[in-house]
Amino acid sequence: MLYIVPTPVGNLEDITLRALNVLRKVELILAEDTRTSSVLLKHYDIHTPLRSHHKFNEHQTCEREAEEIAAGKEVALISDAGTPGISDPGFMLVRACVQRGAEVQCLPGATAFVPALVDSGLPCDRFFFEGFLPQKKGRQTRLQQLAQAEHTLILYESPYRLVKTLEQLAEYLGADRQASVSREISKLHEDTQRGTLDELIAHFTATPPKGEIVIVVAGK
Repeated sequence: MLYIVPTPVGNLEDITLRALNVLRKVELILAEDTRTSSVLLKHYDIHTPLRSHHKFNEHQTCEREAEEIAAGKEVALISDAGTPGISDPGFMLVRACVQRGAEVQCLPGATAFVPALVDSGLPCDRFFFEGFLPQKKGRQTRLQQLAQAEHTLILYESPYRLVKTLEQLAEYLGADRQASVSREISKLHEDTQRGTLDELIAHFTATPPKGEIVIVVAGK
């Protein structure tokens, strides 16, 4: 059995009782960063062994890990924050397990874009999760495609690239397009700014952002 276990995106209390029980009972926890995950496990007095599973090694290790799971090992996969597979490692291991007939269970839990979407005040009945835009190749083409989308758009971004991304969104989608920027979700300094893309550019140019960021943009 492979358990996909969401972990808190901010407040350590944002984890389910079931998730804690799974992390205690499995034989091994695969973690994106064992140092980060050790903080969570120590907080809840969980002593299950940890092994690294991240985007730089998953191509080399997921086949071996899937073989162990298919042979009967109970393993949990966690990321630094949120649900594995959502802009985090996870897909390759799940696919390898499915191909081998191993059982996979994904627990419900924390994902950063859901509270950001609902908090934005923009329509959330239909939305498109883009995640991170391409850094270089294909970025312009992707922005042109997103400009035509009629549903609410959701993007992840680094604080260091936020203003640049907002400027590009304004260029391709229109400076008067309504949007919101949520940062530090579920943490002490959680904040959501709403307005046109132009207004958000002005705000974050004057006040450089910190922390993890979710951008939500109105559809065409």
